[in-house]
Amino acid sequence: MAQDVMEKVVSLCKRRGFIFQSSEIYGGLSNTWDYGPFGVELKNNLKAAWWKSVVYERDDIFGMDAAIFMHPKVWEASGHLKNFNDPFIRCPGCLHFFRVDKIWDEIWNSPWFISLKETMMGDKDSLCLMRWAKNEGKKLAPNLNLVKEPEVTISWIADLHHKFGGVEFDFRTYVGRIAASRDGVAKIPCPNCGHPLPETSMSANLMLTTQFGPVKETAQTVYLRPETAQGMFVNFLNILDSKHPKIPFGLAQIGKAFRNEITPGNFTFRTREFEQMEIEYFVRPDEADKKLEEWIEYRYNWYLDLGINKSKLRKRAHTKDELAHYAKACTDIEYNFPFGWSELEGIANRTDFDLRQHARESGRDMQYFDDVKKERFFPYIIEPSGGVDRSVLVFLTDAYYEEKVKDDTRVVLKLHKELAPVKVAVLPLLRNR
Repeated sequence: MAQDVMEKVVSLCKRRGFIFQSSEIYGGLSNTWDYGPFGVELKNNLKAAWWKSVVYERDDIFGMDAAIFMHPKVWEASGHLKNFNDPFIRCPGCLHFFRVDKIWDEIWNSPWFISLKETMMGDKDSLCLMRWAKNEGKKLAPNLNLVKEPEVTISWIADLHHKFGGVEFDFRTYVGRIAASRDGVAKIPCPNCGHPLPETSMSANLMLTTQFGPVKETAQTVYLRPETAQGMFVNFLNILDSKHPKIPFGLAQIGKAFRNEITPGNFTFRTREFEQMEIEYFVRPDEADKKLEEWIEYRYNWYLDLGINKSKLRKRAHTKDELAHYAKACTDIEYNFPFGWSELEGIANRTDFDLRQHARESGRDMQYFDDVKKERFFPYIIEPSGGVDRSVLVFLTDAYYEEKVKDDTRVVLKLHKELAPVKVAVLPLLRNR
């Protein structure tokens, strides 16, 4: 199974000193990871390759390193305090949290659904379902109504087949039926335990807070930045005054960001503390669409040039209901992880939203003056944004390879030479010498 690859990669990372569970001697802290000797070299090489590609090899991008803590009004202006929310559902059975927009992806990749789907691909009669419910289902999804009341649930499925005259129906409808109870109403089952999920969701802001000041009563509430982008936007005027760049130009930054994620997991894929590689590229509004496409291709080819398997990489444009509050358009570069296709990097057209917001809230003129056309305007911003930790996971997973040597199997990491933590090794021909 594909998930076995993830388990092997996690095991290799611990065994060979790439990535360790943080605070492990105290039982570990959930979803936090420490990079070991090989891991930190791989991570640093990855960041260096990115910096070389977007800063050193271009004459239109400047580097930056902004502070993690910023004035609270930055986050009011950016819309993060108001809009940086994720609706979520809590399972009444196992008490796990799930993001509403990711619930079906979680179900499709859940162990119980994969097991059930494999079963249903063969024999589809009621006895087959009954056997699954009493064996694999009981282990993988103990709260699924198909497992708890198989006779009742199977009758609803049979009724559905009769209603459709034996015609095949989609798996989403099917899943709803296997979670149905005695009332026959289709439910969404929990990806973890199978329990029917509630129909109403809750909402949580993803911003993490701390206090500035030694005395609690007078301390100022500040936020750990959820993205590095705002540090570049608020320095826009400083860059204009100090570098006098001609549009189009950009700013690049690598730095830590923090989000109070509802469903962190899948090793280093989604964590509450992570490192970003972001570019804010300022363009004329009428050139934004063209520049967006150029950056999508530029970033896509960067991963290919560093050895990522092309068959596991794709570009996917966001639908309107997926777009962030500041974006006009966005395309994700996705990788086929062991747990399915998911975002590796997003390239968005943020329009002039951020500069206009900061101009309004700060009272400063954030417009660019074109001394050729003698006009002032708010540039549009094209933002390629990727995660360092997520990229490390991609390169490790993609490079993982097992080869047979006589009667033994050995693991090889086929990393690109620019990323490999070890470039050259001198080894004995015999193990005992």
